[in-house]
Order: sequence, then C-alpha cells, then structure tokens
Amino acid sequence: MTREIVDQIHQALASVQDPELHRPLPDLGMVESVEYENGVATLSIKLTISGCPMRDRLQVDITEAVSRIAGISSVKISFGVMNDEEREAVKKLLRGGREKFNPFAQVDSLTRVIAIASGKGGVGKSSVTANLAVAAAARGLKVGILDADVYGHSIPRLMGILDQRPTAIDQTFIPVENHGVKIVSMEMFKPNREDPIAYRGPLLHRVLEQLMTDAYWGALDLLLLDLPPGTGDIAISLGQLIPRSEVLVVTTPQVAAAEVAERAGRIAFQMKQRIVGVIENMSESPCPNCGEPIALFGFGGGIETARRLSALVGSEVPLLAKIPFDIALRDGGDNGKPAYLSDSNSRLQKIFDELLASLIVRPQSLVGVPLSLHT
Repeated sequence: MTREIVDQIHQALASVQDPELHRPLPDLGMVESVEYENGVATLSIKLTISGCPMRDRLQVDITEAVSRIAGISSVKISFGVMNDEEREAVKKLLRGGREKFNPFAQVDSLTRVIAIASGKGGVGKSSVTANLAVAAAARGLKVGILDADVYGHSIPRLMGILDQRPTAIDQTFIPVENHGVKIVSMEMFKPNREDPIAYRGPLLHRVLEQLMTDAYWGALDLLLLDLPPGTGDIAISLGQLIPRSEVLVVTTPQVAAAEVAERAGRIAFQMKQRIVGVIENMSESPCPNCGEPIALFGFGGGIETARRLSALVGSEVPLLAKIPFDIALRDGGDNGKPAYLSDSNSRLQKIFDELLASLIVRPQSLVGVPLSLHT
C-alpha cells in the first residue's frame, strides 16, 4: 500500500511545473526524495537557486497536487538547493543538450521575430509593442518582448514590472512575466533604475546577443523587439543576429516624422529584412464633445511612409493600422497595464486585434514552391 501511494505522489509531482521554467519538477531533477507514512507525505525538493522567488508558489502547487491523493492527510515539504552539477544539468535540459546558442537564429526555430522600429523617438513605438504583445497573449499565443532600446528602455514601466529582477541560474536567467508576456530589458540588470547606460558599437552588439542567448525564453510563437529609434548599431546588429527577423515601422501622421520613419525601413531593407508594414500612431481621434475628428499631428504620414517603402522594396508595404491619439494609451503606460487590457476600451482592442490578425497571416504562399524532399 505504501509503495502504491509513493508512486501516486511521484505521478502527482510530475503534474506540477516550475512556475518560471514551465517544466515538470521531476524532469528538472527537483524531486530529491519522497516518503509516506501514516497519512503524511514527506517531500524533499531542490530549488535551482538559493532564495528562489517562486518557493511559496511551488509549496502551494505541490501541496495541492499531493493532497488530492486518497490516504494523505498532510504534506510536509523541505526545500534544499541544487549543487553546481545539478544546475548545469538543468541548463543543458533547457538548451536541448546544446551549448549556449541564439534560439531565434536557428533554422528550426518556429518563433516569429518582429522588430518594432521608428526613425525618431516619441512616436509611441514602445506603446505599440506592449499593446500588441498583450493582444497576442490574449489570443493564446506565447509571446515575448525584448526591450532592445538599451538607452531609453520603457517597456518595464509599460508592462508593470518596474524594479523586478529575473531569476538567474548561473549565466542563464528567466525572463520576468506579466500579463501573459515574457519580458527582458536592460533595465533589469542595472543596479539602479536611474543609472544611465553608455555603451558603444561592439558592446551594444554583444548586449543584444546576450539578452537573446542568456535568457531561457521557452517555446515562443512571437518575439517582439522594441528597437531604439533611428538606424544605429542595434538595428544593424538585429539584421546580423537574426537574418529572418521582420520589421514593423511606426510613424505619426506628421509628414516630417514620416520622412524620418522611411529611413528605418530603408536600413531594414539593406539588411535584407522583410518590412511587414507601417503603423500610424497618434492618428486623428473624435472630439469628446462634438465627435468631429481632431488631427493634432496632421494627416497622411502613415500612408506616405507605406507608399515610399513600397516603391523601395518593389512590392506592397501596407499601412496596417491607424491608432488614434487616446489618453487611455498614456494612462495604461503610466499604470503598467496596457490600454488593450481595459474593458472600457473596445475601440483600441479592435484595432490591435485586427493588427495582430494581419500580422499572423503571411502574404506569401508555398503553392508552386519546390520542396527539398528525398525518398
């Protein structure tokens, strides 16, 4: 009887996943011992690091899973810490037995990588990234945001994770997660939020590469990169590190902004990245009193950027969305809860849902393309 219950406990533990690594505890080697006597289950669990922030969550999940077994009246859990060899085994498991590598640059990667770019700052690129990410997560996609704006990172505030640090397993770290989105930002690694970052060319390339390779992202459907404005080192490095990445250009309706936004598309084209489309942010919005459209930033910037980029690449670069100037977007960013998540903003939800739908459907078809099949 005791042996049967111990086996049932092991089965119950196999149903419990590490909250950050999203793998069953036995697979990670976290179950050190299981004992049962007189209705009491005594478990010894090894944490990946000392002071693991998920310890309380694990205790609750394990207790709930094991308590469902008939004959168990109480569960006692003691927590230890893995040694270096055991942690190395966990890292190898997460990397599929391979040495450190960039998962998004592999030919077998199924993750769609889309960079959100702009020619100048202040056009709402980060706000678009955050709301698009939570819209994708709401649809059931596994989504990540890499805040690649090393100098002006704002994603942590927009996503409500200020001052949160990723869990580190030696040189591997776990992205912080909120609103169903995994997030990595340079801000997470600074001693103080106020500290500036003053990196130059080669070091910026290395930082971007490390944020991709040292993080355990898991299996993502979509990775969004919030790029710094302009056509500098990060934009070039992205094209080198992930040649299959795509670019979404954000502009405002102002013609002057549109002219600058075109340059962000041009650098992507030179790096042989596909330009997915253009988003016009801060478009005209209805007057709250009379309902007439108010165009604080003018008209036509988005369609003009799309026209110029279409001529550049020789195929259609569509204007995918016009996002109205809306105070809810600002409030959501300040509060750490993207406006898409607000039940009272169905208009913005519809815009981002339609934008996501247009991104998910690829225009290219495989019909007529020869496949390399060998029999």
